[in-house]
Amino acid sequence: MKHIKRIAPWVAAALIPLALPACKKDHSDGPDGASEKTTITIENVLDSRPLVESGAFQGTGTPALILPGQSAAITFSAAKGEAITFATMYGASNDLFFAPENPGILVYDQDGKPIEGDVSSQVKLWDNGTRVNQAPGAGVVHPGTVENKNISEVSGTDAQGNTYLPASKLVKATLKYNGNSQFTLTLQNTSAGTANETPLSPGVWAISYIAGGNLLNPSPLYVKGMSSANGLTSIAEAGNNMPLKTYVSSITGIFTPLSPVLVVVYNGVEDPLFKVGENDRNEGLKELAQQGNANILAASLKTKSGIKSVYVLPAPNTTVLLPKIGEQAGGNVSREITVTKGDRVAIATMYGFSNDWFFATGSDGIDPFKKGDASTSIALYNNGTAVDQFPGAGVTQFNLAGTPLTESKPIAVVPNPNPFTTLPGIPEMIKVTFK
Repeated sequence: MKHIKRIAPWVAAALIPLALPACKKDHSDGPDGASEKTTITIENVLDSRPLVESGAFQGTGTPALILPGQSAAITFSAAKGEAITFATMYGASNDLFFAPENPGILVYDQDGKPIEGDVSSQVKLWDNGTRVNQAPGAGVVHPGTVENKNISEVSGTDAQGNTYLPASKLVKATLKYNGNSQFTLTLQNTSAGTANETPLSPGVWAISYIAGGNLLNPSPLYVKGMSSANGLTSIAEAGNNMPLKTYVSSITGIFTPLSPVLVVVYNGVEDPLFKVGENDRNEGLKELAQQGNANILAASLKTKSGIKSVYVLPAPNTTVLLPKIGEQAGGNVSREITVTKGDRVAIATMYGFSNDWFFATGSDGIDPFKKGDASTSIALYNNGTAVDQFPGAGVTQFNLAGTPLTESKPIAVVPNPNPFTTLPGIPEMIKVTFK
């Protein structure tokens, strides 16, 4: 997974808004008999991906070219600082392709306002460097003579002296904001009647996650000045987008930290955190679910009967529990707790790149005397206090520098698949064990 290993230091710094001090309240032996010590460990076991979304686009005919006068549309979600990139072949060439300069076309301005309208000036023409360029047009013989050069921008003329209009005169790119962090980018072939009339091939698009103002993969399709890789050559030489689509699909998926984990030991009462079907109790769960701030709920719980111990567990060094990043293991926290027969344990932690999703135990909590993996007792819940957006691509998500939009709905399990994406299974994201 390219570009992933380098991000850990600044991802941790980026998520400081989730950092919270630990708090606890310990009691001596309960009424059910002698106490016992056990250690609870919570791990972020998500095998993360750097791209939040990707896909393919094409024309409507057979073959699926985008002919002069025709267009193709890409609908996607994005957070502030995220950009959309794409690649499509200049069909009447040996190995030229259209794409924005990396990292792509930004879709929000500095104030977080969606950008709309003509963004064609950001479309560039590139030479893949794998075939000698013939004069562009219907007479080009494919595939042509092999060469071994790096990717370079074609600005006016190529290395062989062939001339080209600016890419913005051949491809019109238009952004439309659909609301709730969703956009549509329309690519129209405007080359008709020009000296560079050409079809556009089926293409590939991608959007990288952002954390702390840095994109996890700022160049997912190509790198200027480097050799073509990962299937781009198939687009640039033959208009075949499947190899590159397969590659970007393999690095598209879920990336999220977990907030400092709330751990509660209780006895003789129902789940002290929440109840499915009821609205948030306004005791601090909302702040945990929206911001990763468990302090308010921890303080509230310490005043309630039946609550024996309360802890907030931040990960060492990073505070948040980062997912697996390349070869780097995900974050984990552990705590030795004292329990007696009849005690239950509840936990809660924010799905960091969401509006108000949180992982938590169910209504019956966990029996701390059952050693081993207790991950099947965990589910992902929607707190119902903030309008949902694509996880990791929402402009109002707190940990992406946004302000959540208020709503009031009952707490519910997050469906999977959900309207935005398909998540891994719970045990593939969070692991809870007792020993």
